[in-house]
Amino acid sequence: MSDVELVVVDDENVLAAAVAERLVRAARDGESVVLTGGTTPELAYREAAEREGDWSQVDLWWGDERCVPPDDEESNYGLAKRALLDWIDVPPRSVHRIKGELGKEQAAAEYADAIADATLDLLLLGMGADGHVASLYPNAPTLRQREPALPAAARLEPFIDRVTLSLPRLRSAREILFLLAGESKADAAARAFAAEPSPDTPASLVRARDGRTVAILDRAAAAKLPA
Repeated sequence: MSDVELVVVDDENVLAAAVAERLVRAARDGESVVLTGGTTPELAYREAAEREGDWSQVDLWWGDERCVPPDDEESNYGLAKRALLDWIDVPPRSVHRIKGELGKEQAAAEYADAIADATLDLLLLGMGADGHVASLYPNAPTLRQREPALPAAARLEPFIDRVTLSLPRLRSAREILFLLAGESKADAAARAFAAEPSPDTPASLVRARDGRTVAILDRAAAAKLPA
């Protein structure tokens, strides 16, 4: 697996602006983009929508989803809709949401079929304070599974069943872009990007097989990385 390019910025707002810039480029180049949930991505989605209104050549996917309806406050699709899709002028060519309301087993099976052969140009990933990515948790059995999409039980609040892309499918992306903000992520960032890969820290296992892996961190999240 490739090394990680580390980019440290001053704060979460600068981080979100950098991610927005990459999303704008993806929109203009007609890439296939995998979105994620979280506060920092939401800021990036809002700025990207302000900067580029035509997303007609983009295919959108999601790295994971909670098993809730699409308009639920806990839905990653719902977050992207409110922050990005509702604000652009021309919608994406395709929007492949995970139908979490079907339940984790059926939703995972349908999503696995949809994404199995898709080319993923850009994959956005956050990371939990425990080092999890998407809904792949430390030492979970799902880390060993190879289907494109998997059902997953929640290990953190909110305790809602999940659907997640698998490690092999995450690694298939041409560009993986981690985005981390806040001091609560500092320990996990050090384990993910400066220690040996381990299932104790799933983020350490996610590197693009045939592309580039970039991590953009604010100074708080990068505080425990080697100088």
